[in-house]
Parts: sequence; C-alpha cells; structure tokens
Amino acid sequence: MTPLDQAIAKARILPCWQELTDVAPLEGGITNVNLVATDRRGKYVVRFGEDIVEHGVMRFNELAISRAAADARISPRVHHAEDGILVLDYVESVALKEDDLHDQQTLLDVTDLIRKAHVEVTLQTRGPVLTFWVFHVLRDYAAFLKARNSVHVSKLPLLMEQAGLLEKAVGKVDLLLGHNDLLPANILRSGDRFWLVDWEYGGYNSPLFDLGGLATNCGLPPEAEHLMLRRYFGADPDAALMRSYDAMKCGSLLRETMWSMVSEITSDIDFDYAAYTNANLGKYRQAFDRL
Repeated sequence: MTPLDQAIAKARILPCWQELTDVAPLEGGITNVNLVATDRRGKYVVRFGEDIVEHGVMRFNELAISRAAADARISPRVHHAEDGILVLDYVESVALKEDDLHDQQTLLDVTDLIRKAHVEVTLQTRGPVLTFWVFHVLRDYAAFLKARNSVHVSKLPLLMEQAGLLEKAVGKVDLLLGHNDLLPANILRSGDRFWLVDWEYGGYNSPLFDLGGLATNCGLPPEAEHLMLRRYFGADPDAALMRSYDAMKCGSLLRETMWSMVSEITSDIDFDYAAYTNANLGKYRQAFDRL
C-alpha cells in the first residue's frame, strides 16, 4: 500500500464524518499529503503531517495558529484535528501563481490580507506558539547539514558569515504572528476575496519576513516591492526600512535554500529538492550581491 493509499484509508475512518461519500488526492504541497473529502454536509481538506523537527514544524503550533487564523477569517475553519491529521473546511478557490502577484490590484489586495493577518491573527492566537527567527533557523540548518555530512557542507562557512551580516543589517524588529511561508500557492483566490492557508511555519517574526518572502517567491520587480511596502506601512519606505527589508529578503531566500538542502536528506516526498536548492541558491546570491 502506497503512502497515498494509507492516507486515504486513514481519512475514511476519521470520526468527524457524516455519511462520507468520497476521498481523493488534492494536488499541491511539498511537505504534506493532502486529500479532499466529501460528506453530506460539504467538502473538507484533510492534511497529513507529523512534526518535522529539523524544520521547526510542530503540529500543535500549526493547529493553534490555524484556529486563530480561522477566527480572524483569514483561513478556513478547522473542522477536526488529531495527531498528524488536520481537517479544514474546503474553500472553492484557485491557488495563486507567481504571475498573479504581478497584477497591481492583486498585489495590493494580498498585501492588505497579509497586514490583516499580522494584526488579527496575533490578537486571536491562544496558548503556546513558536517564534520563527530566520537567523536561528539558518544556524540550526547549518549544524544539521554538517552533522549529516551534506553535499553542501563546503558552502556553509561563507553562507553563515553572510547570514551574520544580514542579521545585523535587519536591526531591531517588531514581533507579529507571521505566516513565514508565503509561496503564491498558499494564497487562495475565492471570488472577490483571498485566503491564507498552510500555517505549519507560522510563528512570531518580523513582518518584513513575510513581505520579503512574498517578493522573492513571486519575482516582484523593485517598483512592485515599493508599492507593496507603501501599501503595508501607509507611507513610502525610508532608507532605513529599505535596508532592513532588503536584508530580511536575503534571509528569506537563504532560508528557502537551506530548507531545501535539509530536505534533500530527510524528505521522502517525490520532489526534485536538488534542483530547488540550486534555483534558490542562485536567487539568493544575486540578491546578496545587490545588497
């Protein structure tokens, strides 16, 4: 029985259904197995995922923030949760692609959603949750890669030296509850509104990490980044903010690169992590050179 078959079998016997009629794979995701299930009340997304300690992914944290985001009407409602399984209301929607964020109105609307998430999910979150400080994550990844004798070990001294410079350049930050994984596929368009999904990396962080992550993941040109920052902060960014933002944007790219380096060793998902590492390392080096 394949992992997908096992997940479908487990989904079928969850206690939250009323006359379950269908369970099928749901495309997307490079960390979890995702399904869509239908019972007589409607459709639901079933996410399978254990703790991933090397990435700082703890499912108690994802559940707490998912509930807070649902209360804030940022994310779909949590229908059911148990160890390794999260069931959410299914939203008829389309996941965004990189090019979608190059449309000015879409970028403005998504920026408003991010700001709303930062403010309202922060207020709604209850219980213990994690902090996501990218430079701690990078140091931890470097130690993991050394311990596992990664093929990338020779790159680490320079990358970690650069990470130290970036952390100093970021400077003081404001802490808010961040999503911390703003791939366009984690933003859903449903009619005239947007949703944020997949809070497994959620935690307290600088808002600049989400903004920089969105920009790098969507290949935004400088004028679009300036528009995004002006929309988020309500004023044109000054030189100090731009310096901090650019450094955090580099940190976001380096984190995505080293996340993939670690995943090359640990993940059993069918995904070309080596190619993903090389692509993100190239983006990071270009951004660091510009900074």
